[in-house]
Amino acid sequence: MLLDCGGKILDLSVPQVMGVLNVTPDSFSDGGRFVTLGAAIEQAESMQAEGAAIIDVGGESTRPGASPVSEREELDRVIPVIEVLSQRLHIPVSVDTSKPAVMKAAVAAGAGMINDVRALTEPGAIDAAIASDVPVCLMHMQGEPRTMQLGPSYRRVVNDVVRFLTKRVECLMDAGFPQNRMILDPGFGFGKTLEHNLELLADLESIADLGFPVMVGLSRKSMIGRLLRDRPVGERVFGSVAATVLAVERGARLVRVHDVLATCDALKVCRAVMEADRPPEDFSQEKATSE
Repeated sequence: MLLDCGGKILDLSVPQVMGVLNVTPDSFSDGGRFVTLGAAIEQAESMQAEGAAIIDVGGESTRPGASPVSEREELDRVIPVIEVLSQRLHIPVSVDTSKPAVMKAAVAAGAGMINDVRALTEPGAIDAAIASDVPVCLMHMQGEPRTMQLGPSYRRVVNDVVRFLTKRVECLMDAGFPQNRMILDPGFGFGKTLEHNLELLADLESIADLGFPVMVGLSRKSMIGRLLRDRPVGERVFGSVAATVLAVERGARLVRVHDVLATCDALKVCRAVMEADRPPEDFSQEKATSE
């Protein structure tokens, strides 16, 4: 559960928060707010101060209906930010991308993790991840961002997601990627209806049972808005935190969020209860070790 992210350690022995930093003009929640270097740095430093354990920098929106951006444009957006943050923050920086060239350039600029919504399925992505020598997060998505919400369907969504992620893990292992550097993400909202998302959240243990750290991204998503009677994006904080707590109770170790302070406060309560619920023999072993 201790991941070496380019020389900075991400401790997933307890649930941690990944702060979202979109340096894009069109992301669904905060598009355009952090497109300048100064604004992006200020936001990242603020999220670190609020308790984030890692910052995820993304230069291409993956919201439903989003248009793709060129490799050059994505590089221009994320590389200057990663170069500065990797030097100024004491926590790791992740790059949210599916493009092999962006993966390589971002890691060279200081990124310590690759977060890929396409689970390294793009040509050359696995080779880029192996060469980069940092942990990767493999996410499930049905379809493409522009069309993924046009009638998504599954036989059984949990089984289908587990099957996909298992195949991606096997593919990476066959290519020589270390098993202990993989994180899995079921991809809430990526080619899934509200009912699919709820079923996945209710049975998140099935993803955790695969034996890898699980990351979830529920923050401010449309599923939260629908459950709250079409609440606007900026008013989904409480619903997002509630969903995040449920995910942590079901095995999530990394939660990708916009509202870092509120989520960190909630996770502190979760951790306290989880530790209090541990069997007495665990505390006995800890005491013996400390003595």
